[in-house]
Amino acid sequence: MKILLLTDVKGTGKKGEIKEVSDGYAQNYLIKTGKAKKADNMTISENKSKESANAYHKEMERQEAERLGKKIKNSQITIKIKCGENGKTFGSVTSKEISEELKNLGYDVDKRKIELKEPLKIIGTYDITAKLHPEVSVGFKVNIISE
Repeated sequence: MKILLLTDVKGTGKKGEIKEVSDGYAQNYLIKTGKAKKADNMTISENKSKESANAYHKEMERQEAERLGKKIKNSQITIKIKCGENGKTFGSVTSKEISEELKNLGYDVDKRKIELKEPLKIIGTYDITAKLHPEVSVGFKVNIISE
């Protein structure tokens, strides 16, 4: 029997795949538990239209990330922080502060997308990478200065 998987099923397949399984397995387990439904022409066409819609939306997200990346690329943001005499900061600059400064400039970048190996604790200029999309990363500079 041909079925359309509604969830990932270990040993059978992933969500959205159409598989050929035994009638008993399909009727008594997969369909009964809601993990699959019988793959008729209507179900198959619905699945194809959902896949194409998902692909379209993913492509639009990637294009939007590229547009944002072009705006941010090679830009420099400045963050003021209290410091001691030797250039060491009181506290540190984290991805949250960098994200807030980018928002002040009009770029909406989530703090989880900004890649910092460790918080920035010394005055200076740093090259930072923001991973806006799995396929789109952009670099920019953060300048930390004393208040």
